[in-house]
Amino acid sequence: MARSYLPEQVTRDDVDRLPGLTVLQFGTDWCGYCQAAEPAIAEALSGLDVDRHVLVEDGKGRPLGRSFRVKLWPTLIFLRDGVEVARTIRPWKAEDFTEALTVVRAAGGR
Repeated sequence: MARSYLPEQVTRDDVDRLPGLTVLQFGTDWCGYCQAAEPAIAEALSGLDVDRHVLVEDGKGRPLGRSFRVKLWPTLIFLRDGVEVARTIRPWKAEDFTEALTVVRAAGGR
């Protein structure tokens, strides 16, 4: 894994005010599902021009993940100007992102 999940660095209010296209990726470094999904995530996002891609360490009682009702890892939430436009849960291959990326691009994603 090239990057590490970080403990929450932003609040939900901060996220709601983020301009542009943001991808929040919830999970943990020790999660086998998260590790296995990394190649598919990298491939799917490689053609998407995001303003920020944030790996958020999630877990019981973490307010940001709970505010988005994250239950399974990894969960990727795509935000356009702070508003959720799509999400992908436990992707195994790049094609698992097809629907989400279609919605993101229709919402002004690049």
